[in-house]
Amino acid sequence: MRILEKMTGSDITREMKAFDARAKRLPGDYEAAWDEMQNSLWAYGSFSGRNLLPIFRDILALLETASAEGQSVEEALGSDVKSFCAALAAAQ
Repeated sequence: MRILEKMTGSDITREMKAFDARAKRLPGDYEAAWDEMQNSLWAYGSFSGRNLLPIFRDILALLETASAEGQSVEEALGSDVKSFCAALAAAQ
């Protein structure tokens, strides 16, 4: 990673845009869950939010897998998305 990218956060922006593009290919309820999870998790981020990128990567993979297997969002994440996010952040 280039120092300039790290200083400006452009690498984070680029990766988040790629995540969002993948999320847009999910069914509507999964995309809505992705948006809700992002909003919930940013509160647990470091100054740059760089520490959240692995969590976002794993969450998106979970959503893609659950969608491909025909699970509902509730089956994949439970009924309380914010609590799910809090547990993920605490485990980090």
